Amino acid sequence: MQEILTVNVSIDSATEVNGGRQSVCMVAFSGTADGPYFHGKILPGGVDTQMRAAGQPMTLSARYILEGTDDQSLPCHIFIENNGTESPDHVLRTRPAIVTDSASLAWMEQADLHGTVESTEGGVIIHIWADIS
Repeated sequence: MQEILTVNVSIDSATEVNGGRQSVCMVAFSGTADGPYFHGKILPGGVDTQMRAAGQPMTLSARYILEGTDDQSLPCHIFIENNGTESPDHVLRTRPAIVTDSASLAWMEQADLHGTVESTEGGVIIHIWADIS
C-alpha cells in the first residue's frame, strides 16, 4: 500500500442534532491536499456528516472537491467521497471513492483505496492509501 494523498482538514463549523436514539453532526471544512500525484486545496462546500447511534460505532460520510495540479502539472479536480466507521480501538478507517477530470489520475477511480483519519488541533489529517502493484 502506498499513501497517494494526504488531506489536511481545518474545521470551519459544526451543526449538531441530538435525537432520542441518535446524534448527527455536520462538519464544514476547508484545507489542503498533497501527495506524489496531486497538490491543491479543498473547494468551499466540503462537509462531513457524522452519525452516532446509541451503542453503535460512529460512522462518517465526507464529500468534497479538491482543485489543484496533477503529477503532470496540469490543472485538475478530484471529488472524494470518504465513508468510514470508528473501530473498537477508536481508529477511523475509511473507504474513499474518487472521481477526477485528470487523465493522468484516472486510475484512482478504479483503485482499491483505504483511508485513516488522524486527529489534530483544529481539524484532522486524512491519509488515503492505494494498493499499487
